[in-house]
Amino acid sequence: MIDYELYCKIKDYHENRHLTVPQIARELLIDERTVTRWLNADKYRQREVSPRPSKLDAFKPQIVRWLETHPYTATQIYLRLREAGYHGGITIVKDYVHHVRPPRAQAFLTLSFAPGECAQVDWGQFGSINVGNTRRRLSFFVMVLCYSRMLYVEFTLLETMEHFLACHQHAFEFFGGRVPAKIMVDNLKSAVLRRIVGQAPVFNPRYKDFADHYGFTIVACGVGQAHEKGRVENAVGYVKKNFLSGSELSDFRLVAPSARQWLDTVANVRLHGSVKQKPLELFAKEKPALQPMALLPYDVGVTHAVRANSQFRVTLDTNTYSVPARYAGAHLSLRVYPDHLCVYDQNKLLARHTRCYDRRQDFENPDHVQALLLQRRKASDQKLLLRLLSLTPKAEAFYQGLQERRLNVPHHIRKIVALSEIYGTEKTARAIQDALEFQAFSCEYIANLLEQRQRLLPEPGALHLTRREDLLDLELPEPNLGLYSADPTQGEKNEPEQRPQETPG
Repeated sequence: MIDYELYCKIKDYHENRHLTVPQIARELLIDERTVTRWLNADKYRQREVSPRPSKLDAFKPQIVRWLETHPYTATQIYLRLREAGYHGGITIVKDYVHHVRPPRAQAFLTLSFAPGECAQVDWGQFGSINVGNTRRRLSFFVMVLCYSRMLYVEFTLLETMEHFLACHQHAFEFFGGRVPAKIMVDNLKSAVLRRIVGQAPVFNPRYKDFADHYGFTIVACGVGQAHEKGRVENAVGYVKKNFLSGSELSDFRLVAPSARQWLDTVANVRLHGSVKQKPLELFAKEKPALQPMALLPYDVGVTHAVRANSQFRVTLDTNTYSVPARYAGAHLSLRVYPDHLCVYDQNKLLARHTRCYDRRQDFENPDHVQALLLQRRKASDQKLLLRLLSLTPKAEAFYQGLQERRLNVPHHIRKIVALSEIYGTEKTARAIQDALEFQAFSCEYIANLLEQRQRLLPEPGALHLTRREDLLDLELPEPNLGLYSADPTQGEKNEPEQRPQETPG
């Protein structure tokens, strides 16, 4: 069975384009017999579906009577039908009840507010965004003034109490340091701890203290009555559709400046659909009716009890932050703000760090580890001194001389101990004794002694004459041994007569 649109195309291809049946079939991807049958038909006729009997047919009049007398639900109708002998399913009962009694749209009154009377707040969520090497859920806080529809939006990565209160402060500053008389909120835990129908809501004491500081009244919506704050509900949808939909925000650092530009150039200067005026123009009339903001800002920080680990770190949201090394293992107080955090020991501030929303990062203040490094260095220097004193009994006198004549004594000790590992204990001990004898208290002197004694003198080599080799032909006279006899004159008698050789010619 084809629809009416396809029937019109078959007629058009045949009568106006003059295509044959096979051409029409190929063009519309249908069978040729179908094309032929509908070309021969004088008009389009929809297939008639014969009604099928239903198990519910016998009970339909009873269902109508029940619904006329009382607004039963489909489930209640189904239970009554089971008692009356119905053996079918509940789905067909729900469909028939919906057909007989269609849902009615609930009617609401349009609320009107005076200038400066009320503002509405709510949270919105929109996917996730890159933060460093991780991704986090993107949330945004919305506050809208009920009279002028002036809108404020702030994007955050968490919806905790410190962010909730800080966003309020930033909204008041955005409205020129002005605060409405009332703020209407949903029943979120940051504002309402408990809400029972017929009883007054139990507000979060921190939010109540914040409201008292700035002088506004908290108004909580009824349970399941989100329409009571319809202005902010519409504003949340407007942010998603107009600002976030289709935007390419790859990093969280780009969101805040983009949102502020959007507020100033689009959201608050548009012609509002309900009031048919620009929110910025209406805000000029509403601003004088708003009350001024308190001079001292409210401390929005939230305190957590923490314990520093053995690496003198406290942990927040998988990130670690350093405290002074001497507080390792101590129980401390962590004061958390949206942009930074502070660590206290009772009322003493120990550390302040910029808050990071990346994950598994470590932040160390170099001053916190300095005392530990100095302590470790002193322990290491003490071990080196013991090794120096163990080289020779005179090492103690040499050490005293170093203290009297040198400023950086640990440097000389470290170098002498290192020389003992290179040249050996005995040679280094001898060099220390010699240096003590000559009153030369220096690691450089010890190093020179060891180097000179380590140096080997070259062995003498054979004598080679390249010229006048005849000089090697020497004649030596026979030695006169009579000089060593008992008679001193004997040597003279036995000494042969030597005559000078005559030079020929």
